[in-house]
Amino acid sequence: RKYMAAISGQKTVTTAGTAEALGSQIINGPLMVKTLYSNTNNAYIGNDGAGDVTSGNGFELDAGDAVVFEFVGNLAHIIVDVDTDGEGVAWIALNV
Repeated sequence: RKYMAAISGQKTVTTAGTAEALGSQIINGPLMVKTLYSNTNNAYIGNDGAGDVTSGNGFELDAGDAVVFEFVGNLAHIIVDVDTDGEGVAWIALNV
């Protein structure tokens, strides 16, 4: 019998307007990213192809919103930015 292990984490962005990678772990399965309920403003996730994301090109999420990716390969491919210093997202992946 093969077991799947759920792994998870959180990412807060130190300085709003300075996008950061979600992490650096290899993710070989679906990934859910959800904004923290404690956020007071929006978060943006995505990747403009140059390792950045902004309010002008990212996927906008309000506090508590979530998005699911079928496959990302590595958390470093997902970039996060926020409108307010210290806010962020939580993530959970299902690795096979």
